[in-house]
Amino acid sequence: MTSSPTSVDQQRRLLTAIPGPRSQELHARKEAAVSSGVGVGLPAYVERAGGGILVDVDGNHLIDFGSGIAVTTVGNAAPAVVEGVARQAADFTHTCFMVSPYEEYVAVCEELAELTPGEASTKRSALFNSGAEAVENAVKVARTFTGRSAVVAFDHAYHGRTNLTMALTAKSMPYKHGFGPFANEVYRAPMAYPLRWPGSPERCAEESFQAFVDMLHAQVGETSCAAVVIEPIQGEGGFIVPPEGWLRMVADYCTEHGILLIADEIQTGFCRTGDWFACDREGVVPDLITTAKGIAGGLPLAAVTGRAEVMDSVHSGGLGGTYGGNPVACAAALGAIRTMKEQDLCGRAREVEALFLPRLEALRSKYDVVADIRGRGAMLAIELTAGAGDLTPNPTATAAINKHCHSQGLVTLTCGTFGNVFRFLPPLSSPDHLLSEGLDLIDEAFAAVLG
Repeated sequence: MTSSPTSVDQQRRLLTAIPGPRSQELHARKEAAVSSGVGVGLPAYVERAGGGILVDVDGNHLIDFGSGIAVTTVGNAAPAVVEGVARQAADFTHTCFMVSPYEEYVAVCEELAELTPGEASTKRSALFNSGAEAVENAVKVARTFTGRSAVVAFDHAYHGRTNLTMALTAKSMPYKHGFGPFANEVYRAPMAYPLRWPGSPERCAEESFQAFVDMLHAQVGETSCAAVVIEPIQGEGGFIVPPEGWLRMVADYCTEHGILLIADEIQTGFCRTGDWFACDREGVVPDLITTAKGIAGGLPLAAVTGRAEVMDSVHSGGLGGTYGGNPVACAAALGAIRTMKEQDLCGRAREVEALFLPRLEALRSKYDVVADIRGRGAMLAIELTAGAGDLTPNPTATAAINKHCHSQGLVTLTCGTFGNVFRFLPPLSSPDHLLSEGLDLIDEAFAAVLG
């Protein structure tokens, strides 16, 4: 695969220890000026980036396996994104679409109608700034359309950091701890998590779906439920992939009872899983879909897209925001989407999966702490446990391996409710040789930590 044009040399190069002296100076300034509530995983301060490489202020070239948490899917500073941003910024940077509208907002909504699941002519969109805003507004739309108030989310879910989305999010530390009370009328169902399902993994889909139905019926009541919010593949919770057929059962149940299905595709969307959207895998058409992250090549943009009669049920002025659908961010999105189409980044994500999986399977065969390999496309993960059939989470080994990767110039991310999952989210512009070298570094990190 030929990567997108970039001025950044696609080679790992370490000139100093990580972090280097200039990064350490900047981190000292950060500690003095930035709230300590804003954490930093790897304090190597970035100066330039492109393709699969981040260049820090000390001149180190780091391999990027995180994409800014699935944001720079088309690569950092992708040419079509840069060109669109520069052109739009020169024309105008802001008017507020609700005051003086512009074509770029409309064009993004037209692309969303074409690309998201379902017939294009039956959908409408509204644009926002962040994934959390999108989820919160999707719930507003669902409550308006149904006249109901209750919302169901799942164990291990992550939906954002606003008050309502914290209520939907499952994990307490660091996302919810000390920040309550949270929005009410939010209920939680068990997630179809095959590795940790208490019964047989082969029965996970059927049993977890029945547990979801039983909970909703007993604790909420079908006629009180406005929406079920689900990540088709969970993100922060550990890249949990429900068994085939489970999402379809949930969707059909919602349709039967007049409950709206909100698919949170903020991390899974825009080619990341090998399809435009993860729902495409099973042909599920959600009533509402939320997107952000990879939509705009690094600029802040998010959307809610859904059936016209659902989206149009909200009174005029009920959706929006000062910066929602900013023209520069919209121009970036149009450039990113064009890149995805022209370079067939869905196909590229499947190539990344084919490159990664044999290497991850080799790790599992060598280290019994690797309990699970899961994900799709360029959204993959491994879960570490105590080993030898013991599923006790192993966050200690996970953190140590992650730290070793960082020291060798590989930007890796961990996740999971128990802090014991590595997630791999490389830019789809990364050339194969960088991906292979990154996997070599992971092999070395496992050997260094586990022997």
